[in-house]
Amino acid sequence: MSALVNLLVIAAVVVLVVGRQMRVKRLDTERRFWVLPLVLGVIALRDPQIIDHQHTALSATLLAAGLVTTLAMGSVWGWTVRIWRDDDGHVLVKGTKATMAAWGGTLAIRIGLYAAGSALGVHQAGSSLMLGMAVLLLVRSLVVNWRARTLEPSRATAVLH
Repeated sequence: MSALVNLLVIAAVVVLVVGRQMRVKRLDTERRFWVLPLVLGVIALRDPQIIDHQHTALSATLLAAGLVTTLAMGSVWGWTVRIWRDDDGHVLVKGTKATMAAWGGTLAIRIGLYAAGSALGVHQAGSSLMLGMAVLLLVRSLVVNWRARTLEPSRATAVLH
């Protein structure tokens, strides 16, 4: 696929994910939230082109910088999500305006790192984006699930126990 098509596909996925985040959803804290990030991570790490072997040190530095910022932004994203219990005790989540800002920040950082790499002549494989997405989703899910487990039970649930 051409770079323009890749960009359009990534933009469509981001719009879809952000749109889903802005709706109220029931959170299943027992779900294996780590499976998709693990699969994405394994697929990304199997790509021998994840590091540009012509510029190994610079490419590895850009990949590491991307992963560190993705860790931070995944944590920010997880903390911007509104979490509460309904009257039946189910955990509900919904993105906020800060969630959208976190997405925008993540996108801006990724574009900046890509631009820096391009300016330095470093080839950047799509697998580095996939690895970043895996880290982002895993960290966000860890933060949201941890926050959900620390919620106090709703009044209706507390009365039943």
